[in-house]
Amino acid sequence: MAGSGKVVINLATGLEDAERVTVAFLVGGAAAEQGKTVTMFLTKEAVRLALPGYGSAVACDGCPPVERLMQQYADGGGELLVCPICFSARKLDDSHLVANAKLGGATPLWEWIGEEAATVFSY
Repeated sequence: MAGSGKVVINLATGLEDAERVTVAFLVGGAAAEQGKTVTMFLTKEAVRLALPGYGSAVACDGCPPVERLMQQYADGGGELLVCPICFSARKLDDSHLVANAKLGGATPLWEWIGEEAATVFSY
């Protein structure tokens, strides 16, 4: 696993637990800053984070705004892979995804990982 350039962050929580979202984007942003290739797999309520404006929250006193962390993550090349089943179940409009997001489930995630080892974080 040492030296792996790929990082997967599995995020199943939306703004109902903004601290968890904050930590996920802090970890993802830090990985991107270190030159890692990062994708965040959004499932359950986290799929809403792939829509513009949804990240307008501050998790706690002293925490950076989620929206700023999301922008830093995107600016660093971080991608969002959005579970299409979860997205569809919430009747959300995929024509409004943020620029670094795309719909994709388990198979595209495994294809992205490929044969190389990946470091995985789950929130």
